Amino acid sequence: MSTHSKRREVYFYKNYYLDFYNKQTKEVKKKLNHAIGLLEVLEYVPEKHFKSLKGTDGLFEIRVEVISNIYRIFCFFDKGKLVILLNGFQKKTQKTPKNEIELAEKLKKQYFNEKESK
Repeated sequence: MSTHSKRREVYFYKNYYLDFYNKQTKEVKKKLNHAIGLLEVLEYVPEKHFKSLKGTDGLFEIRVEVISNIYRIFCFFDKGKLVILLNGFQKKTQKTPKNEIELAEKLKKQYFNEKESK
């Protein structure tokens, strides 16, 4: 992957993503790192790995599957090129849990409020 130049910067908002990441197995971490790596270098990231969330205000999800487990990390763009990673979770049902989406939306608001007040 190092042959590609970065198209986007990925930034972790506070420690939400890292707390989630640190609890994962080696295999899951490897897949998460791969998906984030794609986000950094590819102009168009396949929907299998990255998708906008309908019914939200600009939230996206990074999608990772390991065996039969599904993981999601919420994120959004700031200035088009900066991707901010929020909360992550293991998906247990077809539908993305409403409380996870609400948390991501709250964190996104918090991020922009803190940025404006600096």
